[in-house]
Amino acid sequence: MAHVYDAVQLTDRVYWVGAIDWGIREFHGYATSRGTTYNAYLVMDETVTLVDTVKAHFKDEMLARVASVVDPSRVDLLISNHSEMDHSGCLPEVLDATGATRVLASRNGVKALQAHFHLDGALEAVDNGQTIRLGATEATFVETKMLHWPDSMMTYLSGEEVLFSQDGFGMHLASSERFADQLPADVVRHELAKYYANILMPFSKLVMKAVASLRAMNLPLAMIAPDHGPIFREDPMGPVEAWAHWAEQKPTRKAVVVYDTMWHSTAGMAQAVAEGLAEGGATSVKVMPLASAHRSDVATELLEAGALLVGSPTINNMVFPTVADVLTYLEGLNRRHLVGAAFGSYGWNGKAVGTLEEWLDRMGVERVADSVNLLYVPDADGLARCRGLGRQVGQALVERERTC
Repeated sequence: MAHVYDAVQLTDRVYWVGAIDWGIREFHGYATSRGTTYNAYLVMDETVTLVDTVKAHFKDEMLARVASVVDPSRVDLLISNHSEMDHSGCLPEVLDATGATRVLASRNGVKALQAHFHLDGALEAVDNGQTIRLGATEATFVETKMLHWPDSMMTYLSGEEVLFSQDGFGMHLASSERFADQLPADVVRHELAKYYANILMPFSKLVMKAVASLRAMNLPLAMIAPDHGPIFREDPMGPVEAWAHWAEQKPTRKAVVVYDTMWHSTAGMAQAVAEGLAEGGATSVKVMPLASAHRSDVATELLEAGALLVGSPTINNMVFPTVADVLTYLEGLNRRHLVGAAFGSYGWNGKAVGTLEEWLDRMGVERVADSVNLLYVPDADGLARCRGLGRQVGQALVERERTC
């Protein structure tokens, strides 16, 4: 298979030996519309080292890429920056297929890998800041707990000035190009934002601490090599600064209107709300009908927004299932500093809007306009109320911008 799968040389001593998953379209509830990669890296030094592995059924692709550089039996050491199965799923088989007898991981990583695979004797814990010599290069381990698992760490390779950042600064994006600068900048920015919004947003306070630590270390940095997506070699601190910006969760004058509908009554209300938002001062309004908008795309739009407005018809005394789905998802992501409101339509029981109010309150969304709850098909007065609701939220966005 070596003639099919070749490694890509990144520096004098570092090679990309990962795998490309062109077909994946879902990852833990996240729509991966552009596929993904599982990145692994080979360090050719006196101690030949493999940094991370790949999802289990991509093992042969990874080993073929390794074999295009060196006989796998010459691999001496494995470093596991993150124990999640898309990076460790084939680890036992890789130990069998290579000459490696040691796997280095954080202390939490050792616990997780042992629980996953019950490896005896191979696992060794490393401490935050610990450095080991591989030959001409040195590997320094930087713990990044809960970014986004307890075991997470990064590995900095001196000499080559490469930061192997595990899921940090990654994205779900399959491509034949290995470097971010080879891809359209808008695509890279969007997928980086989508990954942050759907994976890292709950940990934003920890992200701010990690970014501050990286800045303080002032490492000579030629490359950031994440475990998903392209590698950053031009302006390698660019994704770090993007994360720092998103971690602050500063509100903007953008509003996101999320809704579903049965007989188009709630849809008509959503359109009136959107018109009112623009009148009130929102500079950007994104209307997202859940019949066609995926929960992970809603999260992405909300990343750089200031308002969330939610609409639902009442069905079986409850909110519509797709609305409940997206709110469950967003509540877990813990987006802060939002204003918003609720609206909806009903037939004989209007309980959905009250449930939406409770949900927004639980999420910490400040409700700045009275909810609108309309019987059956909205008339002109009902639509005017919806427009007024949107206008109030738009005005609140303007006022918040003045005071922030």
